[in-house]
Amino acid sequence: MHHFFAYLSRLKLIRRWSLMRNTQPENDAEHSLQAAMIAHALALMARDRYGRAVNPEHVLALAVYHDATEVLTGDLPTPVKYHSEGLRAAYGQVEQLASERLLAMLPASMRPAYAPYLAPEGDAEERVLVKAADKLCAYVKCLEEQRAGNHEFDAACDNIRRSLEQNPLPEVRDFLREFVPSFTLTLDELNGGDAV
Repeated sequence: MHHFFAYLSRLKLIRRWSLMRNTQPENDAEHSLQAAMIAHALALMARDRYGRAVNPEHVLALAVYHDATEVLTGDLPTPVKYHSEGLRAAYGQVEQLASERLLAMLPASMRPAYAPYLAPEGDAEERVLVKAADKLCAYVKCLEEQRAGNHEFDAACDNIRRSLEQNPLPEVRDFLREFVPSFTLTLDELNGGDAV
């Protein structure tokens, strides 16, 4: 018996933004899906608009599993995770151990196929796209909370926006310009003002 997928199904129980008051709770499973869709779009833009040699389907899979270890570690809030180099290094070790434990939950014949998705190193350019998608997801979350009248996310929204604007990837700027404004609209506005 192998517990890998049963454990991953528990990503829906891992709450994000635990230090912030949320109008709409978010869990790791929901976040992973959104991050995967955005990472895939960024990879398509990188390949098709900017001629970079990236595999969008590989980026999609990396994003699906990018927070998988949190099913064992929980979601450590960003201010804690990045408080100091010592904490960052220690958390990196915890993530590595969690990755190894998850891989051990697979049949030995499947471990080599999943190792690239659970290991934090390798595929540098593709992981940069996943990291950018992760940050875009955080920005979208901030916008949605602000739209709901929650000012708890104001400072985070400003900081994340500045960080995204400084990102050197042109596809990140494209996504900000072409897709992010829609996240601030109501359903009626998304439908062009027509009633649903």
